[in-house]
Amino acid sequence: MKILIGVDGSAHAKAALEFVKSMPWSPDTRFVVLSVARPQVVGHTLVDAGVMSWMRAAEQDALEQAQELTARVARELHEAGLSVEPRVARGDPREALVDEVRNLGADLLVVGSHGRTGLDKLLLGSVASHLVGHAPCSVLVVKLEKK
Repeated sequence: MKILIGVDGSAHAKAALEFVKSMPWSPDTRFVVLSVARPQVVGHTLVDAGVMSWMRAAEQDALEQAQELTARVARELHEAGLSVEPRVARGDPREALVDEVRNLGADLLVVGSHGRTGLDKLLLGSVASHLVGHAPCSVLVVKLEKK
C-alpha cells in the first residue's frame, strides 16, 4: 500500500501524523510525506529588479522550509517504525497533492483539516475539500481534536 501524507507544519497536519502513527499498518506499507512550497505572486506593475530578487529569495526560503519540514516528519515517522520518503513540490498545494497522488499511484491520501468556514474558506479555499473531490484515491481528512 502507498500512502501520501500532506504536511504544512500546522497543528492540523500534526494531528494527521499522530493519527497515522497510531494505526496498525501492514509492514509493506510505504509512506511519502509531501510539503508544497507556494510560489510568490506579485502584480506585474510591481515587477522590477529588486522585487524579482526578493521573490526568488522568498521562493528559495519556502522551498528550504518545506525540505526541512518533510525531513523532520520523515525522521519522526521512521522512528515510529514506518517506511517513509520525504518529497517537496512547488505550486498550489491542492494541485500538487493531486498530481503526486497520481504520479505515485497512491492508495490513500492523508491530510489535516484547518476547519475553515465562511469568509476564510471562501478567500483561502479548502485544500481538504478540493482533495476529496479531485484525488483519484481515498482521502482521509483528520480533524484537530476540539478542547
